[in-house]
Formats: sequence, structure tokens, C-alpha cells
Amino acid sequence: MSEKKTVVVGMSGGVDSSVAAYLLKEQGYNVIGVTMQIWQTEEQAILEDQGGCCGLSAVDDARRVANHIGIPYYVMNFKDDFKKYVIDYFTSEYLHGRTPNPCIACNRYVKWESLLTRAVEIGADYIATGHYARVVKLPNGRYAIRNSVTASKDQTYALYNLTQDQLSKTLMPIGSYHKDEVRKIALDAGLPTAHKHDSQDICFVPDHDYAGYLEREVPDQIPGPGNFVTKDGVVIGCHKGITHYTVGQRKGLNLSMGHPVFVTEIRPETNEVVIGEAEDVFSKEVYFDQVNSMENETLDTSLSYGAKVRYAHAVSPCHIESLGDGKYKAVFDEPVRAATPGQAIVLYDGDIVAGGGTIL
Repeated sequence: MSEKKTVVVGMSGGVDSSVAAYLLKEQGYNVIGVTMQIWQTEEQAILEDQGGCCGLSAVDDARRVANHIGIPYYVMNFKDDFKKYVIDYFTSEYLHGRTPNPCIACNRYVKWESLLTRAVEIGADYIATGHYARVVKLPNGRYAIRNSVTASKDQTYALYNLTQDQLSKTLMPIGSYHKDEVRKIALDAGLPTAHKHDSQDICFVPDHDYAGYLEREVPDQIPGPGNFVTKDGVVIGCHKGITHYTVGQRKGLNLSMGHPVFVTEIRPETNEVVIGEAEDVFSKEVYFDQVNSMENETLDTSLSYGAKVRYAHAVSPCHIESLGDGKYKAVFDEPVRAATPGQAIVLYDGDIVAGGGTIL
């Protein structure tokens, strides 16, 4: 490249971000490695040492990779931002009967907004991550996220909320590689993280016990036990507290109904969990707001989209309608399962993320 650009790479201590940093160095960028300190206590840092994305082991592994490829490396403190934009949001959503997606919040407000601000302050031109996604500039001049070449690792769902300014300063070098290719690059380059397993957990709840986490963090705010009810309000049992449940849940209900039943709604105002049949979990219409539009300035209601209502769900065809006041309705060709308040609906125009919002 004619001018050597500087890029700050968010290094989680995993193989993907390690290879991202290595590839950018090979491409001639001036690369700076950064791990974001987000743990709130030393105890949490030790917990995350067992495999979280930003714990003590992440710092050690990222530093070894940076030394190996010959780039400067720093640990930057984003503890307050993580508390405000991720932990507090996560807690509030569960207490209000919704199911949050902390990774989306972390991407938008910490891994991008906070890190990008710090990167610009130190003179960097870009930030980069090890996400399996691609940044593209569209013919209309706007930036968007494009699917990774490997569907099984694609992470575009969790990136739909990034802004135009953020995308214009973002590099995602491994989005054009399959996972086995990334591993091979790491092995061939002798990177210390080449054999490291991927982390699958929410970093601050590594045991997956969300209700237990909330009981430890905000014990005075946790709603107590309440009633399981049918959609008509008939009481059919007692639940442990609304923070233990999410729409579509079948296991752990401890209801003797003679057949499988499911959570269909959570009513925080009455402390009730609504129980229904399998078909009650499916819906053809999904309402959403808090929209971020990537492909166009606003969502184009004339287009047909594919949409995902959960990270692991398949893309389903739909069209959308504007309801005014920033609210939209997605109408699916076939009913989708467990469209859950608080989760994201992400709209795809082919392999481009058109935008998305928060399910109501």
C-alpha cells in the first residue's frame, strides 16, 4: 500500500483475532494489538481465565501472539463501559421479562464505539476484529456487513447494529476464510493460539446460569416466585421467578401436563409466566423497533428479505411494514419459532445485512 495505515486489532486471545492481526501485519499495516479489560473483579477475571474471551488467559495468550508476530500490545481498561452498556443492560432486560443479547450490545458499544474512540485518539486509521463477517462498501456509498464465506461460523447476526462511521473504519480480515483455513494459517505462522478452542460462553456468565448470576449481582431486585398461567389466565403451577425463563423454553418447567408444554410469554407486571402448546410458540408476524439500517438510510419496505430471529436460527423469507414511530412489523412466509422480546431480528438482502432491530 502507498501509505502505511495503522490498525488497532482487538485481540481476545483466540485463534481468530490472532490470525486477523497476523494477516494485517503481512498486508503491510502498522498493527497494534489491544485486549480490552472488561472484568469487574479479580474473581471474575479468574473465572474468565477458564475460557472467556477477555479474561486473564486472554491477556497472556494475546501478548504471546503479539510478541511472536512483532507488534506492540496493550491492555486497555473498558470496565466502566462494559458495566454500563452490557452488564446493566443485561440485568435490566431480564428483570423486565425480556431476553437480552449482551454480545450485540458489547459489539456496538464496547468492541466498536469504545475501542474505536480510543484507537482514533492514538492515531489509528482502523480497528479490526476476528469476526467471521465482511465489511463492504455498496454502490450507493453506504457500508454494510456481508456474510462470511463459512456459514457455520458466520457472525453477522451479532453485528447488525454497527454504525456507518464504525463500519467505515473497520477491517475484518478473516471473513473471507473458512475456519480450517484460519487454523492452518495459525499453524503455518507458528502462532501460540493455533490449537486453542473457541469460547462459546457469555464471558461474564461462563456457567450459563443467568438466573444465578442475577441473584448474586442484584439480589434485592429479583422478582420472587409467581404463577404459571395459560394465555387465558388460568393458574396451572408455581414458577421460580421470571428470570429463570425465556420464550420457547420447554425444559426446567416442572409441570405435570402429560405432554410437552412451552413458555409463550413472560408478564413482568403480574409476575406470570404463560404456558402453551408447541404451536403457540410460532408466529408469522414479528414486531420490532430500535432499528439500525445498513443497506439504505431507512429500511426499504418494498424489498423481500430473509430474516433471523435468533443467532442460531435459519434465515426465513419475510417482508416488512412500517408502523410509524420507529416501529416495524415483519410478516413471514412461514411461522418462525420463539421470536423473543429483547432478542434481535436481523434482515438480510441476499448475503448483505440490510439492518435489524429489537423484537417487541
